[in-house]
Amino acid sequence: MSAATTMEIWNGRTVPRIGIGTWAAGGGVIWAGSNEATVYGDVDDERSKSAITLAYDLGCRVFDTAAAYGAGNAELLLGEALAGKDDAVIISKCGYYGDPTTRRMAPEDASPAGIRHCVEQSRKRLKRDRIDLMLLHINEYPIDKAGAAFDTLGHLRNEGKIGAFGWSTDHPERLAAFVGRRGFVAVENDYNIFDRADEVMAIAEREKLVSLSRLPLAMGLLTGKYSGGRKVGADDVRATEQPWMKFFKGGAANPDFTRRLEAVRDLLTTGGRTLAQGALGWILAKSPAALPLPGFTRPDQVRDNLGALEKGPLPAAVMAEIDAVLMPASAHANP
Repeated sequence: MSAATTMEIWNGRTVPRIGIGTWAAGGGVIWAGSNEATVYGDVDDERSKSAITLAYDLGCRVFDTAAAYGAGNAELLLGEALAGKDDAVIISKCGYYGDPTTRRMAPEDASPAGIRHCVEQSRKRLKRDRIDLMLLHINEYPIDKAGAAFDTLGHLRNEGKIGAFGWSTDHPERLAAFVGRRGFVAVENDYNIFDRADEVMAIAEREKLVSLSRLPLAMGLLTGKYSGGRKVGADDVRATEQPWMKFFKGGAANPDFTRRLEAVRDLLTTGGRTLAQGALGWILAKSPAALPLPGFTRPDQVRDNLGALEKGPLPAAVMAEIDAVLMPASAHANP
């Protein structure tokens, strides 16, 4: 594996620059205030565990989860699949948590007591005395309240219950307010060919944070399998009308984005790459701080995504051509 496809992370270890995310694999969730469960694709726990095992066997060492994914079920799956694999780096998140048996989520809680409860439950589900990295999961948590949350995460780090901490946020002003704290080592943010995240990425690169790329495949749109108008199930989170649900509309891929994808399809598939591998190769080429975390529901998706490491970053000339095609659209989409 080349230097371009590995990186040194906060604990001094060098790992492959693609991990896996377990939002989809965690299964259904009933959010506070709702009585209906939403899912993210067709999921099966045993198949998800097989996919996690395959990822590890293929060399993946960074595994991203959250107390909210499947209301804790994703953590249970990781804990079972990675038992005894102490070199696996596990990232989890606090601020949202629930009951993996009922799949019901509790109301948002990033109070010191809420964070401590969340971390203790995550440690049990993950079967880890120490979680390698714990992120505050609430994207838009107020800066004036976040200090207490990071104080608590700092105490948990000093107690040896977590190795380090950071924030899952797309807001540069929030990130900038806390990057100087001892133990604050990472940000998780949307990052793909449509979401350039210039300000967040500039902070990550300047402050030597690891940027964990959330939605690197634009919720599956960048795989191309939804370009023909294929719809997700009615209970799929991508069929909801959340204000942040821009890649899918009415349960189908947003045509504004599928048109852009078709415009760069040949560029992304250069060198025999699949579309997913090209999209991940774009991230690898774009920022040395980025470590993409594509999700999965099946082992073949894991194999395809991790295959991007063998293909490597997209060539500079291809990156320039993609920019020439997409930058006007990207500038319009991200004012």
